Amino acid sequence: MELTGARTLVTGAAGGLGSAISRELARRGAHLLVSGRNQPGLEQLAHEIGAEVVVADLTDRADVDRLAGTLADLDVLVANAGIGDSTSLDDVAADTSSLDASIDVNLRAPIRLATAFAASRLASDRPGHIVLVGSLAGLAASPNTRMYNATKFGLRGFGLSLRQELDGTGVGVSLVEPGFIRDAGMFVNSAVNLPPGVRTKSPQDVARSVARAIEGDIGEVFVAPIELRIAASFAAVAPGLSASVQRRLGVADRTAN
Repeated sequence: MELTGARTLVTGAAGGLGSAISRELARRGAHLLVSGRNQPGLEQLAHEIGAEVVVADLTDRADVDRLAGTLADLDVLVANAGIGDSTSLDDVAADTSSLDASIDVNLRAPIRLATAFAASRLASDRPGHIVLVGSLAGLAASPNTRMYNATKFGLRGFGLSLRQELDGTGVGVSLVEPGFIRDAGMFVNSAVNLPPGVRTKSPQDVARSVARAIEGDIGEVFVAPIELRIAASFAAVAPGLSASVQRRLGVADRTAN
């Protein structure tokens, strides 16, 4: 799909990945609507790239419904917003708010928005494109990331199914799945200690991958070095063996709270 002139919504736009994606799409000629909870950050980004601001909290279902109502006149949806969760089992058992937030932001909101966007495109018989920003954590499980794994596994399944369902309609669906991203995003915020030799990608790599997925209608784009993509694919088909390898590498200690 051509990005020049395309009206595009990016969720989670004030974050490191979201702002990089928004800048890249604006550079390619898209007209941006940037959304998130951080109004000052959104307004600063909007001033920089000439975007419109839509403040919305994806843990608030009324906000999600209001955001869904803005989609009818858009050409592209980039569901980028996401949160990590390393809450202990004991804490989750006592208080499920973190569990609910993970599901709302990482899974329910993008499904709600993608469904509303696709329905509006089909009803008007106009082309469009949906990008769901997932993660290699949607293929490979690791210790201490249970809710992030759960929601990203779910998002990948939804996206792959929706792409098949919309085949031939002119509405494309892409999954963009980063691995470890330096300088911004949840990997940086979590301060995970990577094993020696594990390489990373940049926010700009993610942004370019999002643009490439839209312009080329690519079903799935992995933003990770080849060795991580191989490891994730191996984990998807042999989770038991992958878990054994992770134990030997001490992954649980590296991802512990």
